[in-house]
Amino acid sequence: MVGAPVSANPLKLDVRSHSKCLLICVIATLSTFQYGLDYALVGGFLSMPGFLEVFGYYSEDLEKWNIDPTVQQLISSLMTIGTFLSSLMVGPFSSKFGRRHGLWAATLLNYVATAIQLGTTSKAALYVARLILGVSVGWFLTFAQLYVHEAAPAHLRGISFAVYQVMLSIGSIVGASVDYGTHTKKGRDAYQIPLALFYVAPTLQAVLLYFFAPESPRWLMTQRKEAAAEESLRRLRNPNIDELEFRAEFNEIKQSTLEQLEQNKKALFLEMWRGTNLRRTLLSIAVVCFHSANGSSWVNIYTTYFLQIAGVKQPFSYSVMVTCTGLIGVLVSFFFVRLIDRRTVMLVGITACGICQLVPAIAWSKNPGTEATGKIVVAFISLFTFFYVAYAPYAWLLGGEYVNNQLRAFTFGLATALNFLGNWAGTFSAPYFINPAKFGWGPKYGYIWFGSNMICVIFTWFFLPETRDRTLEEIHEMFEAKVPARKFKHYVCANTESYAAEAMGHDLAERKNVRAAHVEELPESKA
Repeated sequence: MVGAPVSANPLKLDVRSHSKCLLICVIATLSTFQYGLDYALVGGFLSMPGFLEVFGYYSEDLEKWNIDPTVQQLISSLMTIGTFLSSLMVGPFSSKFGRRHGLWAATLLNYVATAIQLGTTSKAALYVARLILGVSVGWFLTFAQLYVHEAAPAHLRGISFAVYQVMLSIGSIVGASVDYGTHTKKGRDAYQIPLALFYVAPTLQAVLLYFFAPESPRWLMTQRKEAAAEESLRRLRNPNIDELEFRAEFNEIKQSTLEQLEQNKKALFLEMWRGTNLRRTLLSIAVVCFHSANGSSWVNIYTTYFLQIAGVKQPFSYSVMVTCTGLIGVLVSFFFVRLIDRRTVMLVGITACGICQLVPAIAWSKNPGTEATGKIVVAFISLFTFFYVAYAPYAWLLGGEYVNNQLRAFTFGLATALNFLGNWAGTFSAPYFINPAKFGWGPKYGYIWFGSNMICVIFTWFFLPETRDRTLEEIHEMFEAKVPARKFKHYVCANTESYAAEAMGHDLAERKNVRAAHVEELPESKA
């Protein structure tokens, strides 16, 4: 589980030597703040009188403001439909314009959607704005992840994706906190003030991308722009990088990508389903869809509303606490992501999420609406958020690692789209199950999600290959060699090593011998 992996990565396997690239990855992931922000804000709006007075109704039966389940569904799910549509467009857009331009296009759409939401009192206009915002958020998420996959050194991709999740978690905390601060305000200010936050992160990212972040070197190589790809990779690496290490990494990228270009000569959307690419496409789709299969969508977006109908006092305060546990979860993951195999992280995280869905369902079935049950609901929603956020970045990470450089945008875009479709199904159906005006299941909805989590556990055990610390080029070689999932960890990628050796000469062999000797001297737990 924690033994030293076999790897053809020629770079120094530390953090300090790659600090510049990590900072650039932080810039690329800034806008993922938007996704967490939206989930937290909208979840709060559904329990906010200032919002419900405009888009809801006063219920005589409940003696408080409520919202029609159909309106609730559309507000929540239209953004998810937008993310689905935009993710499908990632491949065609990216193949022509690249990763950075995708993030800039998302910024412009975000401005339009936010302006409409701030100004309208029409439900129809609100629905249109939610759809446009979904397109924007889908591009923010997908293009940011593509960039990190292709820019970060192999041994630091896990940490870079943890940063991605930190941004998302901070967005959730900020959204829940601002909702808490404004939910008692009278009138439209209660929700307009939180909505204005949508302008902040994309604007900051757009400026920083222009000045500091180069285009993805692997994308440039798929465009056969070798000189531009080399310059991009050099800008991503620290200025004092050993020139031999740099040449070795670049030659791995160049030779492997050229090989991939020769293999995939037909329409890329069709190539995804041919030969060894079929296995890679199906694995990418499956692991990315773990996010929607574990029930995170309904827990995230309906936290405040869910706690309120569960009889929990001060649901807005507890929503802030729940989002904070998510941030703690991803911060904890920084300490284990470089030491523990991806498969182990996934197995533990998914199993824990399933249990956290099951326990509140059982408690609510036995003693619905009691104070003691409410405390159990709060505790296990918090634990669910902790475990989900601790493992979630690595499901995204695996989904992008499994596919090759030329097909990554098409395959990962499709996988992301199908995950958002699953999220849409979860957010669209949740009101029927949890709203007292419909089935009124409340926490018993967790029974369904416990079952889906267990299916994900079984799939992980039998089918997910291990890719920790492997370069994208090594992963490509293993799939082309049809290596079984259980043998990925210890497989020696001779072709990829030869690409590095071609650039470094005999010096590579000497360095690998020194590194291997060093690993043998260490206890396995530290190797």
